[in-house]
Amino acid sequence: MEPLSLGRRAFAELIGSALLAMVVIGSGIAAQNLSPGNSGLQLLENALATGAGLMAIIFMFAAASGAHLNPVVSIADAALGRTSWRDVSAYAPAQVLGCIGGAVLANVMFSEAAVSISTKHRASGAHFLSEIVATVGLLVLIFALARSNRHSVTPAAVGAYIAGAYFFTSSTSFANPAITVGRMFSNTFAGIAPSSVPLFVVAQLVAVPIALIVIVTLYPEKNAVLESGSHG
Repeated sequence: MEPLSLGRRAFAELIGSALLAMVVIGSGIAAQNLSPGNSGLQLLENALATGAGLMAIIFMFAAASGAHLNPVVSIADAALGRTSWRDVSAYAPAQVLGCIGGAVLANVMFSEAAVSISTKHRASGAHFLSEIVATVGLLVLIFALARSNRHSVTPAAVGAYIAGAYFFTSSTSFANPAITVGRMFSNTFAGIAPSSVPLFVVAQLVAVPIALIVIVTLYPEKNAVLESGSHG
């Protein structure tokens, strides 16, 4: 398959990110409607739908753009020499715009106001630490699989990780600056207040160099192949 032009790849990131925001926010609204007053069940429904939806979206767009769907993934990809910084400059705005558009569409699909700014405050030290941990884990997972030639399991692994991280982090694992911005535009279960966004985005960016150190330490070669039995 011939590589797509940068414009087409950025378009794939735009559409993929919009779908991701629709999955996250739409399933959050559905969970809120289906399980009123039961926040644990709402979170479980939101997590499972997000994990499954993310897996499908990665399968859908991996061959077109790499299915980054996340500025920190694009930044780490360029830092590791797998893509260019020119690609990052096109991907990141597309990812942010896609997530904003997806949030609006999710609101409309559930008969909510097209744009409703979230009032859900999430800014705390625990949330900051959680976002660093969640983002480091996500990046290490993605690039450990890439650098050890296990690309085929990436969609399922990433979907499973995000679904799990909804529960083992107090922030519910946004781990993505684009989706963090998009979730401002829905005052529903999955929303985040604008005042909390800077803390989340800073934490996600701080996670990038930490993750890069872990990745190049564990997988110093770009195509490190695991030997039989080396995992145990």
